[in-house]
Amino acid sequence: MGIIITAVNVAFQVYMYLLIIRILLSWVRHNPYQPLIRFIYEVTEPYLNVFKRFIPPFGAVDFSPIVAFFVWHLLWNLVNKILIALL
Repeated sequence: MGIIITAVNVAFQVYMYLLIIRILLSWVRHNPYQPLIRFIYEVTEPYLNVFKRFIPPFGAVDFSPIVAFFVWHLLWNLVNKILIALL
């Protein structure tokens, strides 16, 4: 049972790190054709698009990734509490 909680936590944590990297990549120039960067964008884009639909950019600043990051953290905590209660 502890293995399930650990696996879910690792999955959430890896995706959280991918979101952080994605947010940092938006601030620097990068090669979009580099395989690792393409992977990060392909994995994080569907989740971020949900927030981009509802939160428009304010000038040159896009707050949707920041909101998405906090929502991801809330989901992670919620799933943890549910798993602990069930197992």
